[in-house]
Amino acid sequence: QVQLVESGGELVQSGGSLRLSCAASGFSFSSYAGGWFRQAPGQERFFIAAIDSIGTNTIYADFVKGRFTISRDNAKNTMVLQMDSVRPEDTAVYYCAAGPTPTRNRGVYFYWGQGTQVTVSS
Repeated sequence: QVQLVESGGELVQSGGSLRLSCAASGFSFSSYAGGWFRQAPGQERFFIAAIDSIGTNTIYADFVKGRFTISRDNAKNTMVLQMDSVRPEDTAVYYCAAGPTPTRNRGVYFYWGQGTQVTVSS
């Protein structure tokens, strides 16, 4: 059974840091690109970052460049989003996804997790 399970979401103060993890199982994670997206209430799901299958190339949304870092450990079938200098507007449900290529286009991703809530207080 294909699964992506996010963890690490919690309440954090503005300016703080948070580390989200995505654990993959049931498929060959190392063959897929990975991505992180987020969705706030009443909004669409926005792209945050993506990484290729071997972790050498990354893409970031402009609003997280310099603050968030995406990485992966294929030996552990995990992907991480390190979030630094968080802001109240970063509050959202964060989703990880896997697909054939690292892209901002959420329609390209095959597999999705259920999401983890991140709340940033001011």
